[in-house]
Amino acid sequence: MPAFDPQAAPSLMPEREFHFTQADFERIRKLIHQQAGISLAPIKQDMVYSRLARRLRALGLATFAEYLSLLETGDPQEWETFVNSLTTNLTSFFREAHHFDILRKHLQAAHHRPLRIWCSAASTGEEPYSLAITACETFDTLSPSVEILASDIDTNVLATAQRGVYPMERVERLSAERLQRFFLKGSGAQVGYARMRPELQRLITFTRINLLDPRWPVRESLDVIFCRNVMIYFDKPTQYQILKRFMPLLRPEGLLFAGHSESFLHAADLFHSLGRTVYERADKVRQTAKAAK
Repeated sequence: MPAFDPQAAPSLMPEREFHFTQADFERIRKLIHQQAGISLAPIKQDMVYSRLARRLRALGLATFAEYLSLLETGDPQEWETFVNSLTTNLTSFFREAHHFDILRKHLQAAHHRPLRIWCSAASTGEEPYSLAITACETFDTLSPSVEILASDIDTNVLATAQRGVYPMERVERLSAERLQRFFLKGSGAQVGYARMRPELQRLITFTRINLLDPRWPVRESLDVIFCRNVMIYFDKPTQYQILKRFMPLLRPEGLLFAGHSESFLHAADLFHSLGRTVYERADKVRQTAKAAK
């Protein structure tokens, strides 16, 4: 039997509003991997169609082939929209709560200031604001000596994060004490919404960073990197290259936090697991072992 040729296949997908072939899907998989490092599984065809069909309607196009040809002309705005459309942003305040307990102890143990944290998949902001709340609680002040860089590839979610305004159902699991201390309601926000206090917003700098970009606007000597639930979208070689760039940005005693379904065993030469998806630099472990001999 001859090998399957997606370029020769007419359309293996159900009849839809827009012409969408297997070849179109393979082309999209290649483009999003080149642009953002995301490895789309074959089962993501329906998701890709539904998300990009909105762009075809908005642009008045009839087929995905037309859209992809337009995209490949190099319009930076459309590339940004393309990436925004295909990124997934699931988050919540204090997701994987044990990480924030570990973070609190790590901040307490540090003897230098300011402490510097990079939240590299900030999404709509719940994670960087959770980091800011943890810092405020750790040092019992709304102005701790902590700098948080919050980045994402998706400019739409970053805009939401920067506004710092959330429907009440997004914050309802937080304690009454945290709601009162760190959020504004009533005159400080729309009815049915809670707004982050400006003191917390001042702790965070929001910026767009594509982890595949050759240069990141990130200084060295970070105390913590949160990179949670984003590596699952990258293949192992891409993960390794990103981790290789993370390592020198961290202080020797710095910590890397990953998502609950992520494992970096393939990068054991770079990072050593401390358990529960928390990692330290592998060279620190080697230096400690050498000093103990």
